[in-house]
Amino acid sequence: MLRHIVTWKLRADDVPARLQASSTIASELQGLVSLIPEITSLTVATNSTSVPGNWDVVLVADYADEAALQTYIDHPEHQRVVAIVRELVKERAAVDFLV
Repeated sequence: MLRHIVTWKLRADDVPARLQASSTIASELQGLVSLIPEITSLTVATNSTSVPGNWDVVLVADYADEAALQTYIDHPEHQRVVAIVRELVKERAAVDFLV
């Protein structure tokens, strides 16, 4: 099993805009579960604390293997969501590891 973790820092500075951006990201990514069968599990969460330096939103998703992850990455619906997310975030970091 391959775990794919992505975290983002949002562009928005005010609380209402940040909440809307987080909600949009979560909704769009969670909508992919029913469209891309290679997704074994997918969770999107928003940072719950005010710890300085924390990132704002995280995706934790599992795939059978690297080929399944690549299928997800290349899927047209994922690419559509990537375009939406890019408009809402200023930084992205990711890591993939075996579990």
